[in-house]
Amino acid sequence: METLKVGFVGSGFIADFHLKAMGQVRSMELQGLLPRSGSEQLAATARRQGLGQAVIYPTVAAMAETVDAIAIYCPNDVKVAVMEEIAAAKKRGARVMGVICDKPLGRNVAEAQRIVDLADDAGLRTAYFENQIFMKSVRAALRQIAPQQQAMGPLMLTRSAEEHGGPHKPWFWDPKVQGGGVLSDMGCHSIAVGWYALTPFDRPLRFLQPVDVQCSVGLLKWGQPAWRAALWQKHRVDYGRTPAEDFATGVITFRNPETGQLVKAQFTDSWMYEKQGLRLLMDGMGPGYAFEVNTLQSPVSVFIGDDAAATVADRETALEKSLASRGLLSLQANESDLYGYVDENADAAANFLEGRDGALPFSYGLEIMKLVMAAYLSAETKRHVSLVDETIQRELARYVPAIQQGHGADVLY
Repeated sequence: METLKVGFVGSGFIADFHLKAMGQVRSMELQGLLPRSGSEQLAATARRQGLGQAVIYPTVAAMAETVDAIAIYCPNDVKVAVMEEIAAAKKRGARVMGVICDKPLGRNVAEAQRIVDLADDAGLRTAYFENQIFMKSVRAALRQIAPQQQAMGPLMLTRSAEEHGGPHKPWFWDPKVQGGGVLSDMGCHSIAVGWYALTPFDRPLRFLQPVDVQCSVGLLKWGQPAWRAALWQKHRVDYGRTPAEDFATGVITFRNPETGQLVKAQFTDSWMYEKQGLRLLMDGMGPGYAFEVNTLQSPVSVFIGDDAAATVADRETALEKSLASRGLLSLQANESDLYGYVDENADAAANFLEGRDGALPFSYGLEIMKLVMAAYLSAETKRHVSLVDETIQRELARYVPAIQQGHGADVLY
């Protein structure tokens, strides 16, 4: 079987998650990494598990000479620079043929557009990694209701949420580096999966036309003095001076171009979820039918009493972003598969090896970024934002949210 040899730019939390996923994809292996914190450990894990040579290359250009694809799993503020290096190497004749980029594609529309243009100019295949669209539970639900869609009509409303207690690394909390707060970090997930689920089952990915966005954001937990102090103590991030939102909610209206019907996707995201850990909650309603997905519902649970709590394993071995190490704990045995990471990697491998873009190309990631920025603009200006207004489209092309600029205190306090 032909194997896609991948190089990672990044060796942190998300790279580790994708390595776990690659262990379940027969046609993919880790060929290389860059010399970053955690690279040696990640490389050792890959070699030990037979997942590739995991060579540590000195530069992106050197890695591009020996890999089939490069996966961008680095902080958001350097994604454009990394893409420039990959594109330049390809134009000099490097072996690399495709690029993967984990969400978001950039910090704003201008950066996302630059990444799309660089890939197109260099003739690179692309795959935008938006894992929730690949979740087996979501796809199974949509397959199951396909006959109802055909008989009764498509879904009219979807609601999607991603919530946990806050990110792992300091850069996620820094709005200048990350691009904002929870709306930038996780809103892209909820917006994308809502749009995807609303789309009639036999129509292409971008069939529904975005019409209007309404969004509200807030700093509900991490702006309080005690929690600001805790954030500073742990990550050296000052939410007194440069805060980002820890809560976002909104509604996007889409139009069916064939029937003119308007449908809606509601999204809610937070870094203030004080329950078991990461929760992905999605549901959809059509005329006479519905579906629901909740990742905290599992056939497995464990109980840790107070006397045994001192011996508990790392709490996140049970569930990503878990906030507890005792009591009745939710357990997910294969999170990388549950959340769609396995299937998006398998999709990239299959399509790149056939010389095609992934199911979600970079151009799709650009459209998601436009919706995220429209949501920020709505929250910042406290108004509906029309997505069919050419003036608004031109504004979004150059728009940088105040929160992303470091002026979040003016918006959130």
